[in-house]
Amino acid sequence: MPREFFKRMSPSVETLRKQKCLNFLGKSLHNPMLWHLNRHSVALAFAIGLFMMWVPFPPQMVYAAIAAIYFKANLPISVALVWVTNPITIPPMFYFAYLCGAEILGHQAIPMKFELTWEWFSHNLSQSWEPFLLGCFLLATLSAVVGYFSIKLIWRLHIISRVNRRRLKRQRKHPR
Repeated sequence: MPREFFKRMSPSVETLRKQKCLNFLGKSLHNPMLWHLNRHSVALAFAIGLFMMWVPFPPQMVYAAIAAIYFKANLPISVALVWVTNPITIPPMFYFAYLCGAEILGHQAIPMKFELTWEWFSHNLSQSWEPFLLGCFLLATLSAVVGYFSIKLIWRLHIISRVNRRRLKRQRKHPR
C-alpha cells in the first residue's frame, strides 16, 4: 500500500526532468536511486521535504531537489512535499514559526497585521527576523524528525499487517 500510494501521488520522472528550475542538476536526475520507492528513500524524502517547507526563501523546490540528490532520497516526494507551503498556508505557518521563536527567545511577540507593502516588510522584518528564523529552524527540524520516523513506523506496520494477512490466508487454506 505505501509504495502504490506514493507512486500515485508523486510527479512522474518526465515531469520533474522538464522543470526548468531543476535543469542545472543535469545528469544527476538520471540516478535511479532518486526514483526508488522503499522505506528508507521515502522516509528520507519526507524528512527533506518537511524540512525544506519551513525554509522562508523562495527556491524551496531547488533546495529539496539538491538535498534529495545528496542524500539519495526519493526526489519526487521531496520536491512535492515542499508544496505544503503555498500562498494559503504560508502566512499562518510562518507566523506560528515567529511565535515559537519569540517564545523561546523570550521576546514579546508583536501582533502583526499583514500588508503587502515594502514598508510593512522592512519595518516588521527588522524587528522579527531572529525569532522568525529560529522558529522556522526548530519547526523544520521537528517536522523532519517526526516525518522520518512516522514514515518508517507506518511502512513497518503496513508490512507487518501484510505478513499477518498472508499468514492467516495460508492457515485458512492449509489448516493443520
